[in-house]
Order: sequence, then C-alpha cells, then structure tokens
Amino acid sequence: MTEDLIRLSWPLERLAEALEALGHSSKLAGVTTHIKHLPSALDANDDEAVGEWISSNADQLNVEAQPVFASYAELEKVIRAIGPALIRIRVGRDVRFLALLASGRVLDPDLRKHKVSTKIICAALREPLELPLTPQLDQLLERVGVARRRRGKARQAILRERLSAVTIGGFWALRLPPGAGFFRQLQQAGVLRDTAILAVAHAVQYALGLLAWFVIGRAALEGQLDYATLVAWAMLLLTTIPLRVLTTWKQGVSAIRAGGLLKQRLLYGALRLDPDQIRHQGAGQLLGRIIETDAVETMALNGGFHGLLALIELTMAAAVLSMGAGGWLHAGLLLLWIVFALFIGWTYLNKRRHWMEQRMSITNNLVESMVGHRTRLAQEPREHWHDAEDRSLEHYFRSSKHMDRIAVLLSTLVPRGWLVIGIAGLAFDFVRGGSSTGLLAVGLGGVLLAYSALRRMAAGMAQLTDAVIAWQQVSLIFHSGALKNSIKPEVSVLKGTPQTGEVLLDGRDLAFRYNDRTEAVISGCDLRIKTGDKLLIEGPSGGGKSTLASLLVGLRQPDSGLLLLRGFDRRTLGDANWRRLVVSAPQFHENHVLSETFAFNLLMGRRWPARPEDLEECEAVCRDLGLGELLDRMPAGLNQMVGETGWQLSHGERSRLYIARALLQRADLVLLDESFAALDPENLRRALICVLNRVQTLVVIAHP
Repeated sequence: MTEDLIRLSWPLERLAEALEALGHSSKLAGVTTHIKHLPSALDANDDEAVGEWISSNADQLNVEAQPVFASYAELEKVIRAIGPALIRIRVGRDVRFLALLASGRVLDPDLRKHKVSTKIICAALREPLELPLTPQLDQLLERVGVARRRRGKARQAILRERLSAVTIGGFWALRLPPGAGFFRQLQQAGVLRDTAILAVAHAVQYALGLLAWFVIGRAALEGQLDYATLVAWAMLLLTTIPLRVLTTWKQGVSAIRAGGLLKQRLLYGALRLDPDQIRHQGAGQLLGRIIETDAVETMALNGGFHGLLALIELTMAAAVLSMGAGGWLHAGLLLLWIVFALFIGWTYLNKRRHWMEQRMSITNNLVESMVGHRTRLAQEPREHWHDAEDRSLEHYFRSSKHMDRIAVLLSTLVPRGWLVIGIAGLAFDFVRGGSSTGLLAVGLGGVLLAYSALRRMAAGMAQLTDAVIAWQQVSLIFHSGALKNSIKPEVSVLKGTPQTGEVLLDGRDLAFRYNDRTEAVISGCDLRIKTGDKLLIEGPSGGGKSTLASLLVGLRQPDSGLLLLRGFDRRTLGDANWRRLVVSAPQFHENHVLSETFAFNLLMGRRWPARPEDLEECEAVCRDLGLGELLDRMPAGLNQMVGETGWQLSHGERSRLYIARALLQRADLVLLDESFAALDPENLRRALICVLNRVQTLVVIAHP
C-alpha cells in the first residue's frame, strides 16, 4: 500500500465526518439532523457492527448505505462501479476508510478530491489475503527455477487462481433510497442529462439532414449540380451518421436506467403496501397490477421518446412549411391538424381505458376461478360453469371493436389525412402560378416531413395511452414507496439485552377498529410482558387475538392508547427497529414459503447472504424442530429450492419452517400465532421443547 493512499484515507475515529462529507460531495445527502460519533467499543473489523452503524447514520442523511461484497477476481470491476462508497482498508493492525466518489476519485480528510488508480485500491484490499501466501509462493517459485524477472507475474497468476472465489467485504455503497423523489433519482442516475443529449443530437441530426437535401435540391433546381455540391451533400449526410448512433445509444442507455429505477421503485413500493390493502384484493387483481408494471416501463419510455422526437420533427417541419409556398398559413394549418390529432388521441385514451377495465375484470375472474377450480368442480353445476365468462367476453368484444375503430383513425387518418390537407394547401399556389418552383418544392418537402413526424407522433400517442392506463393500476404501488417523514430511530436503544424481570413491552388502554367496521375489535386492553415471561393467549375465533398480535409486532398501529417497547414508543424506535426486537410467526394463511432455497426462507428475517455460522445454526434449529429427516431427504439440503416451483413442503413442515424463521431472528420477544395447530403430538412436543429452550420471552396464541 502506498503512502499516498494512507494519506488520503480517513481514520476510524473520523468515520462520521467521512460519511457526511461523502454524502454531501456526491450530492446525495439531504439536510443533516445529527450524525452520531462511533462508540468506543465498536470493532472496526466487525462488518456487521460497522455496517449497522453506517446504515443507521446514513439514514440521518436520507441516504441508503448498501453493503457490497466482491470476489477476488471481480474486485476491480466492482470498485470501478461502486462509487460513491466507503471502503475499509487495513494498514497493519490499523483500520482506515476511503471515501470513494464516482469516476475513481477519492475525498481526503481535508475535503479535497484526488484521482486514484483502481489498481492501487484493489492492491490495498487484496494485500491482507495475499501477504500470508507470498513467502510460500516465493519459495515455491525459487525451487522450480522461475526467473526472478518473471516471478511477479507468476505469483500474481497463482494468487488469482487460488483466491479467485474468496469474497472480500468492507464496502458500503451510498445510494438514494428507493423512496426518494423519482425525479431526483433520474437526475442522479444521469437519465435527464442523457435525454437532453438525445434531444440535442436528434435536432442537430435532423437539421443537418434538411440542410443536405436543401443543398442538393437547390443545386438541382438551379441547374448547378456539380462535383463540389455532391461532395458537400455527401459530407453532410455522413455527419448525421455519428449523431444517429449517439441518439440511438443515449436512447438505449436512458431507457435501461429509467426502467431499472422504475422497477426498483415498484418493488420497494410493493413491499411497503399496507397488509390490509393486499388482503382486500384478489389474486387476479394483484396479478393484473404486476402485469401492468411492465407496460408502464415499456410503453412510457418508448412512447415518451417517440413523442419527444416527434415534437422536434414537427417543430422543424413547421419551420420548413413557413419558408415554402404556403408560408405561415401553411404552418398554421399543420398546427390545427396537430390539435385534431390530439383530440383523436384523447378519444382513444377513453376507449382504451374502458377496454382495459374489461380486460382486467376478465383477468381477475380467470385467476380467481383457477385458484378455486377444485371447489367449483365439486360445488357448482356443470351447466353454469361458463355463464359469467360468456357475459364478460361479450362486453369485452364490444369494447375492443369501439377501441379498434379509434385506433385505426389514429394510425392512418392522422398522418395520411395530413398528406391530403397539406398538398391541398399548396394546390392554390400551384394552379395560380404565384410561387416559384423552389418554394413549391420546399412546401412539398415540409408536408412530407410533417407526415413522417405525425406517423411517429401517432405511434407515441398509442404507447403513451397504454402507459397512462397501466399507470392507473400501478400508481398505488409506486406512491406507496414514497418516503414518509418520521422521527429517526435512536441507535442506542438497540444495544444490550434486557435483564430477566425487566418490563419488555407495556400496553395501556389499547384500542383498534378496522376501517370497514363500526365496533372496535380491541378496546381498553392493558398488558405488560416482562423479560423471561412465557404467555399463552387463548380465545374463540374472531375474538381479536391475531389483531392484538399484529399490534404487538408493529404491523398495525393502535387507534388509541400507548404501547412501549423497552420504554420507547414506535415512532422513536422506528418500524425497522421495532420489528427487529419483536418478531412473529403469523397464522398459516398469512405466512408463505418463497420460491427460493430452504436456507433463504429460514434467514430472510436475519441477513443474506448467509455466513457459515448462520447455516450451522439453521441446521441445528431445524433438527431440534424435527426437520432433520426433511434435510436428509432433500438432495441439496439447506440449499434445496422450495416453494411452489421447488420442493413441496407439507403443512406441518411449513409450520415448523415458520417457527424456525422466527427463532433465527434472535429477537427479544417471539410471538407464535397458531403455529402448533398443524403438528402431531410427537412433533408438537419436540417443537415446543425447542422453542422454550431457545426463546427467553414468548407469547403463544392458540384456540382453547
């Protein structure tokens, strides 16, 4: 490691300053509230502890800190793309941090920016791995007789082969959170800059194309078509080629970046949807929303680019028309036709919206029928199976016919109708003979240019219409990802383990009522849970047991009353910290096995990717719960794919997976809602012993 790299790095005690300076220098950070200094007991070599501190304090800057891992072989590629980021480097026993900006620049402790080679940074990160192996490799190379001048390359080749799969950590990339303003995300990702370059490049390319045809046309009409004119015409056309390449490239780059940001925002919004919103929608409605997310991305981006380019082309076509035989009156006629085209587009939007409602209704009914197919076969008379489908298809057919008529007008009448009107605008001057041949040619060229632009405009309007309608389906998901103003959590309240007998959770006069009900499900509820308590809550169905559980775990907010966890309310702790301290295994119909590995399903509430010690604990918990035989049967063990598209788990196996998932989160309070109902007596005994041995404070909900 060079001395320059040490000089540019930040010491551990100034990590708070480095985080704040990096956030502001990269234009990611908002208004700073308060950055906490590192606790003196923080181990700089503990990735989890340092990452937790960086993540929680990055939240104060309205920035998201993402831990990043890279293999030895791909380290350089990751470092080139990771900025802005904090990178931990080791200097002997000392630990320091690099504040890496984009484009390979580093921010030093004096807030000056320096260009640093990626290879130097990678060498510093690889040094702790290479240093123990270097003496052995040098001895080996000397024994086999490798020349001294070749030993360096030979050593690097051997190290690359031996360490290629080793994972290197200690990077924390700073990014705008997915819930930040979408316009700001586009700006930060460079989408707006690339779109502006796209517009300028297309305008210049279009202007050069017009100039080229103006040169050749004027020379032909004046009888001065010579070699120099042809060369000038060819040079102008050749100049448009790199501009067209630039336009296509920038359009692709902008579409990929904007589409990635949109998908990220929709995924984030889907994960933040209110559980009650999801519960009150059928599987078909949810599937329809997901399908429309792809339409929003594809249609909005393509239609937006078509619309932007059509606007540029129509502006230049109007300018050409104004210089032709028809003059400004001809350009005004084009403007009136554009207004007519927009009216056709608005009509198409309304017809398309009605058609989409019919289509979504059919999709919803189809999916719901597929889900309940067995029940339908057993309960409904055969002659009535398709009555509702026939009525829906009839409405859908009528809506499709009306929409297609307007679509034909939009795609054919708008551009071709302009050809008739535009040429008719030149007919009077042509018959009267009041304009020169050159002006008539310019006017005719303007008509053809406007025709091409209107074709592009019609295609863009059709795609934008689809995007607008699809947006109505996905806007709920998009807006649910917006950041909410809340009190920042205090990190210090998470430290330490509560002592036995200490009040862990205290609820006073809690009340909750569902929005669609007049009577409260829970009213005047008082409870106090101390560390070490083992509680059993029994009651009839519909008595509010699961609702109380959702209040305790933080899935719902009480309408009134006070609920404290370790002396702090939910606003002070924040949602993430509350759910880290109190975890639950919900009822079977509200819990799911995701289509992933068995290990991922176990550790999804803890951390991923898993470490060896995490997998060892997973296997120990599973065997204690009686899932050892299942692990032995599965060919890949913990890495076996499970879920709807993988290994099918029985009802009891799923129940014990949900219990293990809750136990592995190591929370202060574990709440199990009807988790033992599907187990036979022997597995129930084993599961209960496992839970009691591993959980300090436990609440179990069951039927009497």
